[in-house]
Amino acid sequence: MNAPGTDAPPPDTQEPPGGALLAARGLAKFFGPTTAMENAAFDIDPGEMVAVMGASGSGKTTLLHCLGGILAPDRGWILYQGRNLGAMSESERSGLRRSDFGFLFQTGGLVPELSCLENTALPLRLNGTRRRTAEALARERLESLGVADTAQHRAGEVSGGQAQRVSLARALVAEPAILFADEPTGELDSLNEEKVMQLLTDAARRSGTAVVVVTHEARVAAYADREVTVRDGRTRDLATPGAAG
Repeated sequence: MNAPGTDAPPPDTQEPPGGALLAARGLAKFFGPTTAMENAAFDIDPGEMVAVMGASGSGKTTLLHCLGGILAPDRGWILYQGRNLGAMSESERSGLRRSDFGFLFQTGGLVPELSCLENTALPLRLNGTRRRTAEALARERLESLGVADTAQHRAGEVSGGQAQRVSLARALVAEPAILFADEPTGELDSLNEEKVMQLLTDAARRSGTAVVVVTHEARVAAYADREVTVRDGRTRDLATPGAAG
C-alpha cells in the first residue's frame, strides 16, 4: 500500500501527521484501465465531521471505501491511530470494521429477516458480546434515535426514514471512533433527510465519534465542520484553499 514519493511511506506504526485520528496520502485506485482515484489525501481529527463532496463518478465513494478498510488502495498509505492499514492483514482490517469503524450506507443495508433490534445489536454480537448485553445496548441506541417502537419489527416492515435511523443506531452502537456514511440521506425526502442528519450529528457529538460523510448535497455538507471535494479522483480540502492531495 506504500508508494514512493507520497510523503514518507510509514512503517507499521507512526504518529499521524498533525495528530490526526486518520490520515492518508498519495492514494490511488485502479479498476482495470479505469483510474478511480489518483494522488488523493485526507485527514480527520477526533470528533470532527468532514463532508466529502463530488459529482457522481468522481471517486468519492472509492476514497471512503479505502479509508474504511473495505478496499485496499493500489498506491499510497493510510494511518489510523498511528497504525498503517497497509501493514494489516485482512482479518485485522475486518476487526477494525467491527469495532473502530462504523458504516452507514444510502440503502441502510439492514438484514430484512432480522428485527430492528437484532440488526442494531449485530456489530456487538459479531464482536462476541452476549446477546442480553448486546440487545440492551441496542435498545438504548434505538430509543435515543426515536425508533424504540421498531425494535420487534422486521427491517423490511418499517418506513424508509425509520430504517435509516435504525441503520444509524447499528452504525453507532459499538461507539466507533469513526463513522463512514455514504450518501446516508440519498433515498430520503427532505424532512427525513434533515431528521437523520440532525440525529447523526447530535449522536456523533455526544459520543465523540468522527464522521466522514460522502454526499453531493450541499444541505448535507452544511452539517460538517469542513468539506473535501473530489474531482477526477483527486482531493481538495476547502479548509485550506489550493491544497491538493
